Amino acid sequence: MDEVNQEPASSSGSATIGARVEPAQDQKAAANAVREMFSSIAPRYDLLNHVLSLNVDRYWWWRTARRFRHIVRRSDATVLDLCCGTGDMTLALYRQAGPNGAAIVGADFAHPMLCRAMQKCAGLPLEWVEADALQMPFADGRFNLVTSAFGFRNLSNYDAGLREIYRVLAADGEVAILEFGEPKGLMGKFYRFYFRRVLPTIGSMLSGTKGPYAYLPASVARFPQPQEMLLRMRAAGFREVNYTAYTFGVSGVYWGKK
Repeated sequence: MDEVNQEPASSSGSATIGARVEPAQDQKAAANAVREMFSSIAPRYDLLNHVLSLNVDRYWWWRTARRFRHIVRRSDATVLDLCCGTGDMTLALYRQAGPNGAAIVGADFAHPMLCRAMQKCAGLPLEWVEADALQMPFADGRFNLVTSAFGFRNLSNYDAGLREIYRVLAADGEVAILEFGEPKGLMGKFYRFYFRRVLPTIGSMLSGTKGPYAYLPASVARFPQPQEMLLRMRAAGFREVNYTAYTFGVSGVYWGKK
């Protein structure tokens, strides 16, 4: 299934709230734990991403940025890359926009990750803001497009995150959330073995820390399935919500309009 096109009427009512490094954590503790965990792996984050994804992650960023070039190429548009990490999605957006395109802002709440993004994109006309995705320091309706690539999954409250994205979007603004998924069938069996057994082992060896790469498969398994995620987006106020799977469902992009 490449696309899911739904116009659900209400939220699914699922118990899934958001990311938890430990099951018993409350929202604040979960957010702090995620911040500390990603801060700890910031120096080797890019290398590990490329190695563990076999460089396919570059294609996912490029494809998502290209899908929204009708916005990023507008000189009057403003774009937010939320949970930007080390800036790969931000950079992909800039490459689509060009020097005369949209003003682009990258935001993340892990200071070391943001520092890496600034170093990587030094000299480019990009704005960087250290900010919590659940309490963004931006005015209502500021952005024409909000993207998030492999960061939304780590929010401590998914529904609150969607409402905050909706708040900062301009009328008719669009959202694009790129996240991991779980393929079906035979491909899914191979993928789950790699993702749950091989990837954590390699990631822990290369990074020197076990926690983040044990957390990764658990966070993907906990994340809402496409149908449920679309229900949540609709409940937050988004319309024309949709989902497109990438690379047999290993990842995919959710999008919608305000």
